[in-house]
Amino acid sequence: VLRSLGIPTRVITNFNSAHDRNINLSIDKYIDISGKTLDLTEDSVWNFHVWNESWFIRRDLGSFYDGWQVLDATPQERSKGIYQCGPASTRAIKEGDVNLDYDSSFVFAAVNADCVTWIHYSNKRKERIYSDTKKIGKFISTKAVGTNSRVDVTANYKYPEVKEISFKIPYSKYKNSLMDDRKILVSAV
Repeated sequence: VLRSLGIPTRVITNFNSAHDRNINLSIDKYIDISGKTLDLTEDSVWNFHVWNESWFIRRDLGSFYDGWQVLDATPQERSKGIYQCGPASTRAIKEGDVNLDYDSSFVFAAVNADCVTWIHYSNKRKERIYSDTKKIGKFISTKAVGTNSRVDVTANYKYPEVKEISFKIPYSKYKNSLMDDRKILVSAV
């Protein structure tokens, strides 16, 4: 419909798409002390999810947010009382501006949520035992114009993941060996 009105529109596929029901930017999994999964959350990770993007000028949000906007024709959650999603600015999603209207927090979580596993003890105490910050939002893609090739648009939604490395040499030695133009998150042992 939007294309027939002359509005540039494309289909987007997000692989490892988070469905964050409580909008806490975390896909939580709870297990008991024996390792059995507990049914304490409605969060989930979908193999993929598809939505549309359309190109809009955003007078309501300011020109910083002009450009591609997420519109989900198959929303699974209510937004302001009805099933709708968008138009959420991809610029807002990339910059982490999750407090804007139009479901930017939901879409941000779909491409950036952390997957966290918790041990849930019988006394209602919980302990985080695992966190994966890189699983969600992989190979965000659209189809190339005029061909069947995939175009990776992940950089429109999120900054590159920082590479984390561990090492067993003194940090001072390692630090001196780094080139100045590399950005590496170092976790010292």
